[in-house]
Formats: sequence, C-alpha cells, structure tokens
Amino acid sequence: MEKQGTEPLNMYSIMAKMFGYISKAVVDRFGIEGEESVKQGVWNFGHERGQGIAKRAKFAGESNEKGNYLSNYDMGRSELFEYETLFYPTEIEQTFTKCAFADQWKKEGMEEYGILYCHMIDPAIAKGFNPNFEVIHDQYILKKGEGVCHFRFQMNGKEQS
Repeated sequence: MEKQGTEPLNMYSIMAKMFGYISKAVVDRFGIEGEESVKQGVWNFGHERGQGIAKRAKFAGESNEKGNYLSNYDMGRSELFEYETLFYPTEIEQTFTKCAFADQWKKEGMEEYGILYCHMIDPAIAKGFNPNFEVIHDQYILKKGEGVCHFRFQMNGKEQS
C-alpha cells in the first residue's frame, strides 16, 4: 500500500492551500475585480502584521528601524524554507530557494493565485512596520524561469521609532 500523500500537512501548506482555494473562487467569480480584492485583503493582512512586528520591537526596547525588522519578525522559519540573508549598510537582501507556500501552490497548480499573495505580502508587512520601509521583490519562486524569491529591504528617508 502506498503511503505517499497520506502524511499530515504542515501549517504553512494548509494555509497556502486554503488561500489558493479561496483566491481561486473569488477570481473565478469576480474576475479582475476579485483579483484586486484578494490583493487588497493580503495588503491589509500584511500591514497589520507589520504593525505587530513594530510592537514586538518596541516591547523589546528596540525601534522600528531596518536592523530590528527580521529579529522581531512574527513568523518562525522551519526547514520548509531555505534562504540566505545578507546585511548591508543600506539594505537587507534575502534570497529564498525553498518556500513552503510556493511548494504547496505548485503542487496544487495554483501558482496564479499564490502569486497574488506574493506580490503584496512583504511590501505590506514592511510598510506596517515602518512607513519608510520598502521592499523590492524582483524575483519569484512561482514565476517560470526565476526559481527564487529575491528581496531587497530598504529604508527610504528617516527611520522612525
């Protein structure tokens, strides 16, 4: 008897699967307006998360400057994510080569719905953390030919506390 596919899913995969199915239903029913609504919902969700990260930093006695972003991040990483983080004076650069969310969306054939999340989530979290924090997300695991997610986190203007 084949066991593959009977193991419990991890929480990341379950949430990605749920997002994919909900997004597909909304986009199938409402087209481009549904797609925009999904993206706005992701933005709102991400912005609130960023505000929570800023609160975590403040509680730890830290400001909401670039250097305190990842150390106060609200989502743990597991072996389901593989990435490299490089710190520079003017930015933080991250490259993900494995992502539990992307893996699930690919498995389900829901890349076009998962990418709605990917386009919005990190810029929204950063803006919630600090209005001057910007994210350049110029490569996506979900896009054919790219195979990695590449981020550049930069503070524009004066860092705020």
